[in-house]
Amino acid sequence: MFLLSDNSDTWEGMRLAGVDGVILHQKEEIEEKIKELLKSEETGIILITEKLRLLCQDYIDNIMLTHKQPLFLEIPDRHGFGRSKTSIIDYIKKSIGLKL
Repeated sequence: MFLLSDNSDTWEGMRLAGVDGVILHQKEEIEEKIKELLKSEETGIILITEKLRLLCQDYIDNIMLTHKQPLFLEIPDRHGFGRSKTSIIDYIKKSIGLKL
C-alpha cells in the first residue's frame, strides 16, 4: 500500500499507521510517481487524496481499466469534498457495465 497525498496531515496520519507515501502537488509529479509504482510488484493498493485524483482523473482511469494492479482508492482528507464522481462504485459500473 502506498499513499499519494497533497497535504502533510493525511501523509503523517497514514505514516503513523504504517503506510508509506509522498506529498505531491503537480500533475506531472503525480503521474511520474504512479509510473514508478506501476513498475513495482510491491504495491497492490495506491491510496490517493481527492484533490490529487481530480488532477489526474483521466490518467488514473486509464490505468484502472488497463491494468489488474494496483487498485486505486480515493480517500478524503481533512478538506475532503465528500464522495466524488470517481468513487469505487462508479469504477465498478464502468468496468462491468453493472448498475448498483
